Amino acid sequence: MTSIISQALIPYGWDEGLEQDFAPYREQGLVPARVAAVDRGQCDTVTEAGPVRADTTPVASSDPVQGPCTGDWAALRIGEHPAIAALLPRRTAIVRSSASRDSRGQVLAANVDTVAIAVSLAGPVDLGRIERLLALAWESGARPVIVLTKSDQCADPAAEEAEVALAAPGVEIVSCSAATGDGVDIAAAVLTGTVVLIGVSGAGKSTLGNALLGAEVLATNAVRDADGKGRHTTVRRELLPLPGGGVLIDTPGLRGVGLFDAAEGLQQAFADVEGLAADCRFADCAHQSEPGCAVLAAIEERTLPRRRLDSYRKLVRENEWIAARGDARLRAQQENRYKEISRSLRQKYKIDGKKR
Repeated sequence: MTSIISQALIPYGWDEGLEQDFAPYREQGLVPARVAAVDRGQCDTVTEAGPVRADTTPVASSDPVQGPCTGDWAALRIGEHPAIAALLPRRTAIVRSSASRDSRGQVLAANVDTVAIAVSLAGPVDLGRIERLLALAWESGARPVIVLTKSDQCADPAAEEAEVALAAPGVEIVSCSAATGDGVDIAAAVLTGTVVLIGVSGAGKSTLGNALLGAEVLATNAVRDADGKGRHTTVRRELLPLPGGGVLIDTPGLRGVGLFDAAEGLQQAFADVEGLAADCRFADCAHQSEPGCAVLAAIEERTLPRRRLDSYRKLVRENEWIAARGDARLRAQQENRYKEISRSLRQKYKIDGKKR
């Protein structure tokens, strides 16, 4: 049975498993908290007693993936200067490559149950971007849902939904319009637990978020008529309780989404291609011109779009490239560490020799 002190955190996702993970920290006098937003060495947290602003220095890390992030569960030391003493193990994490593409990852949100990929129907739908975001979502361990927004600005939402379905096998897709309210109840029903909204600027994430929250909580901006894009209205990730239960994490619009160690996510996002590849005559088939290639046969029969295979190849190459960059960085770090150890040993032997 969940501890009394944590009852107020149940709407934020607290459960028996987390209670067990937290038990050692409770013995130290720490209290459970969920990170709602992170900002320059500080974070806003939700605790049983209410919101607390805390220092994140004790859990800071040189690796951005290991540092605190919106959605994390933490052990909080309260008092005159509250601080995060430890982070609980993450169940899921949405990780992309850093904006600088330096082979490091960046966590967009942690402990997410549902990834809502917002796609605007007000303009042309980019299927390649959807596939990229799906790979990211599947890799996180959370359940992806595609939300086609601004359906009131689309002549034939059903046709668009059918096209998107071809690029998202096994993924639930819902269409809605926050402006008219059409389909918002359906979206609210399928977006459960801790929900994170991701998508490009202008996709209508914040407007959809406000519809789900039932209040104008998130700031919104108009989309430019020239290119259909919007400004990054959301400037930081923040966690807000949903009226029907669960919580919502809104994220800034993503200009670029680089994959980061997302091999499994790609397999799930392209389950149709992977399934066909398993039937190829040769195990190492490259799906170029090999005899007995089930993938090429499906393209010839028009049961698999050529665009789908091209997108798959592109994302696999990108993921392999960033993985290679990461391996090179780790090797360099190891070599630097060995050099430091060697220098220290040489210095020690030199000092010991003088003492003799």
